[in-house]
Amino acid sequence: MAKITLEHITKTFGKKTALKDVSLCVEDGEFLVLFGPAGAGKTTLLNMIAGIDDPDSGNIWFDDTPMNFVEPSNRDVAMVFENYALYPQMPVYDNIASPLRSRKHRTDEAGIRKEVERVAAITGMSEYLERRPSQLSNGQRQRVALCRALVRNPNVFLLDEPIAHLDAKLRNAMRKELKLMQKNLDCTSIYVTHDFTEAMSLGDRIAVIRDGEILQVGTNEEVYYRPAWEFVARLFGECEINMIPARIEKRNGRLWAVTRWEGVEFPVPVDVERSLGDVAEVDLGCRTPALAFSREPAAGYVRGSVYSVEPLGNKTELIVDVQGDLIRFIIPVDTKFGIDETVYIGLNPEHIIFFDQKTEAFLACHGEETGTEV
Repeated sequence: MAKITLEHITKTFGKKTALKDVSLCVEDGEFLVLFGPAGAGKTTLLNMIAGIDDPDSGNIWFDDTPMNFVEPSNRDVAMVFENYALYPQMPVYDNIASPLRSRKHRTDEAGIRKEVERVAAITGMSEYLERRPSQLSNGQRQRVALCRALVRNPNVFLLDEPIAHLDAKLRNAMRKELKLMQKNLDCTSIYVTHDFTEAMSLGDRIAVIRDGEILQVGTNEEVYYRPAWEFVARLFGECEINMIPARIEKRNGRLWAVTRWEGVEFPVPVDVERSLGDVAEVDLGCRTPALAFSREPAAGYVRGSVYSVEPLGNKTELIVDVQGDLIRFIIPVDTKFGIDETVYIGLNPEHIIFFDQKTEAFLACHGEETGTEV
């Protein structure tokens, strides 16, 4: 196992800057998820750690050892790619055993059998060792690729969207297996994904990256409930967070948030006031708990009309047009609405996340000092 430290890593390809002054620390034995949209620089960062590519500037450390000029074969890193890259002519056993037959990690056949059987048991592949890749499902092939990476107990385990091509049901199953495997093996792991469900369910911590820059590193609770930027907030959640513009006014010694919706305003929670400073314009980040709805008019509610109804099995996503703003939230599956039906929307200040409208940076949310979830 190894602690990975990246210090001010920058990488360019021609005129394109893939990584911009990236600093990141992955603790020994930690499972870190590198999360962001396509083209954010996730795979490039993995390649830097593996030694497949070199940074233009900055330093890479494994524990106290500098890695910048260490060959990939000497870094004791195992990598699993999005495509399985199996040897089609070899049975599963030989595919898994191949790293232990290499010149660098050559092991006697008794040792190879012991290690192959160990990782095959962890991944549930013991009964498939004599089959060839063409005789396996996609999920089984992915497990073989994982086994091949795990068989020599690497210091660092890198996974580049390894289950992206699997169907939804199999992805759910593989997520559970990956988390269990990492716990059993206790190796330092970095997992790349653009799926927020994978990021939330797998990672001890999540590093959110955009355009080659790390925007936030934190636990799943931290990036979901206290996103550092509006961009981070939009990445997480079953339906995208709603951003409602508002201005801050002072009345009788209290701060009020006044939205552009007529009649929708509220006193800012006292603990939030202390963090707003002199910011005059904010965006109110509103997920489902921050929104209330009614079929009848109510004080402080604004009239809207149903734009879309999207059943999601045991719940329903409702999209409401409020004076040109499309507001998304989850409602119980047994609550029925029709298209263009009138609905009234209200806000719950205790569940709103406040962002600076100009910089899009996080300002505050109720309960931040006490750790209450919003």
